[in-house]
Amino acid sequence: MGAGQFNTFLVIMALAAVVVFVCLFFVDAGYGRFYNRKWGPSVNNRLGWVLMEAPVFFAMLALWYFSDRRADVTRLAFLLLFELHYFQRSFIFPLLIRGDSRMPLSIILMGVLFNTLNAFMQGGWIFYISPADMYPPQWMGTFRFYAGALLFFAGMFINIQSDSIIRHLRQPGDTAHYLPTGGMFRYVSSANYFGEVLEWTGFAILTWSWAGAVFALWTFANLGPRAARIHKRYQQEFPTEFDAKKVKRIIPLLY
Repeated sequence: MGAGQFNTFLVIMALAAVVVFVCLFFVDAGYGRFYNRKWGPSVNNRLGWVLMEAPVFFAMLALWYFSDRRADVTRLAFLLLFELHYFQRSFIFPLLIRGDSRMPLSIILMGVLFNTLNAFMQGGWIFYISPADMYPPQWMGTFRFYAGALLFFAGMFINIQSDSIIRHLRQPGDTAHYLPTGGMFRYVSSANYFGEVLEWTGFAILTWSWAGAVFALWTFANLGPRAARIHKRYQQEFPTEFDAKKVKRIIPLLY
C-alpha cells in the first residue's frame, strides 16, 4: 500500500469514527454495566477482554518484526509505549476483574476488527508508510515527544487508578451500586475513559501523525457516548449526591 492509499484509509477510518460516535448515543454497546443478552452468545468477561485486546498486541509485534525499520530507536520507543498499554489491557487487566460478568461474542468480534485495523494504522504508519528519515534518534529529544509521552503516561496512570477505584467499590457478595470517588472522579464521572483518551492523545502528539490522531478520535468516539450514558445513570441513581459534585462526563471542565 502506498502513501496515497494509506491516507484514503485514514480518511475512511475517521469518517467511520464520526458515524460510530453518533450511533452510540442511541445504542449501548452491550458489555460491562450495559451487558445485554440481546447481543447474542457470550463468554466470561475475563476471557472476552483477552480475546478482544490481545490481537492488536501480536499484530503490532508482527508489523514491527517484518519491517526493515525495526532497529530504528525512535520507532522502537513508539512500539514499546503502544505494547505497554496493550500488554496491561490484554493480560493484566482481565486478571483483576471481579465477579462473573459476561461479554457478548459480537462485541468481542467488533473489538478484534477495530483493533486489527488500528494495528495496521499505527504499525503501518510507523514502520512502513512514514518517511524513512522522519523519526531520527533526535526525535526523542523534542518537545512533542516529551509532551506526548507525559500525556501518555499520565493517561495510563489515570486509567489504571480509575479502574482500581471502580473494582473496589463493592465488597465480595455485595450487589449494590456506588458512586466512584477519588482520583479524577473528582472532575469527571468516567475517569477511566478520560485516562484512555488522554493516553492516545499523547501518543498522537509524540508520533506527530495523522494515524495517531485518528486513533485518538476513535477512542473518544467510542467512549464519549458511553461516558454520557454512565453520567445519566449516575444522575438517576444518585440525584442529590451526584448533582452536588458537578462533575463533567469525560473531559474535565468541558464535557
